[in-house]
Amino acid sequence: MPYDEKIDNLPQKMKAVVAYKPGDYRLEEIPLPEINDEEVLLKVGGCGICAGDVKGYHGAPSFWGGEGQPAWIKAPFIPGHEFYGQVVALGKGAREKYGLSLGDWAVSEQIIPCGKCRFCLDGKYWMCEIHNIYGFQGKVADGAYAEYVRLPRTARNHKLPSDFQFHLAPYIEPLGCAIHAVERGDIQFNDVVVIAGLGALGLGMVQAARLKNPKLLIAIDIKENRNKLALEYGADLVFNPKEEDVVSKVKALTNGYGCDVYIQASGHPAGVIQGLQMIRKLGRYVEFSVYNDPTTVDWSIIGDRKELDLRGAHLSPNTYESAIRFVYKGQIKPEKVITHEIPLEDFKKGFEMVEKGEESIKVVLIP
Repeated sequence: MPYDEKIDNLPQKMKAVVAYKPGDYRLEEIPLPEINDEEVLLKVGGCGICAGDVKGYHGAPSFWGGEGQPAWIKAPFIPGHEFYGQVVALGKGAREKYGLSLGDWAVSEQIIPCGKCRFCLDGKYWMCEIHNIYGFQGKVADGAYAEYVRLPRTARNHKLPSDFQFHLAPYIEPLGCAIHAVERGDIQFNDVVVIAGLGALGLGMVQAARLKNPKLLIAIDIKENRNKLALEYGADLVFNPKEEDVVSKVKALTNGYGCDVYIQASGHPAGVIQGLQMIRKLGRYVEFSVYNDPTTVDWSIIGDRKELDLRGAHLSPNTYESAIRFVYKGQIKPEKVITHEIPLEDFKKGFEMVEKGEESIKVVLIP
C-alpha cells in the first residue's frame, strides 16, 4: 500500500457486509482496502441504510438488471453510501487535494465521477456516464457497511468541523439529495408547495423548503408519526391520503387551481398519479424516487392538459457544503430523523426496520 501517511497499528483485515446476489448479503472478514495516490482510507463511524439499499437487497431490476434494464450493480460489493468516518491513511497527494489530515472526520459524496465523460467535463459530474456510486460496484466503489472504506482518487470528499455532532453525519448524504430536489423546484415566496413522502429524504425536503419560505408548505404521508414530525419541521399543513382526499384538499386551498410545486419523494406509484392530479397548469413537478414497479399514468396530462415543467432530481450535486452547514448551525435538525443506531452485524434487522418503517425513519449501522 503506497501510504504517504497512516496511523499506527492499522489492521490487515476488517468486518464488512458483502453482497453476492439479491438476498445473499453476508457479514465477512476481508482484507483492509488498499489505497493508492490521492486516495483516502476512513475508519467508518457509521453508515445509514438507504431505501435504495433495501430495494437492492430485494433484487430491484433497476439495480440488478432485468425487465429490459441493464445491470448496474457489480457484485460482489460492499453496500453503503450514507457514511462518515475518521481519516486513518492518506495516499500521496491526498492531503493537498482534499485538505485532509490524519484524525480529521470527513464525508464523501455518494457518486465517484470518472472526470472524463461529457457530463463530467461539462461540470455535470452527478450525471457521470460511468456512474460508480459507493455501495453498488465492487472494487471500484465498495461502500461503508464495513469497518473501513476507501475513497478513490476522483471522490468528492468534505471535511467536517472538529466540533460537529458526528452521530448526525450519516444524514448529510440524504439531506444533500433533499436540498437538490428542493432547488429543482425553484420555490418562490408566493408558491404553494407539496412534498409527498416523509421518509428521511422527504423530511429533509420539508426543512429545506421551509428555508425557502413559500406561502404554504404542505406535507403528505400515510404515517401519522411522520406527519407530526413534518409539522415540527415547518410544514404548515399535513394530509394523510389514507384518510382524506388530498387532491381535493389542496385544490380547495388554492381556489381550485392546485399547487405550484409538487415534489414526489414517496417511491410509490400512487404518489405520481396524485401529484399529476394535484398540481396546477404550468406547475413544477419534481421527481425524486426509486421505484420497485413501473408506473402507468395518462401522459397527456403533462403536455396537452397542463403543460407541466417535469423535473428529475438525482443525487446531491454541489449541496454537501450547504447540508453540512445547515446541520452544524442547527438550521436543519436530523435528531428525530435518525431514529436507530444498531451494530453492523444486525444489518438484516436494519433492512427489515427500514422496509416496514413503522417505528424507524433513518437507521444507522455502527461497525
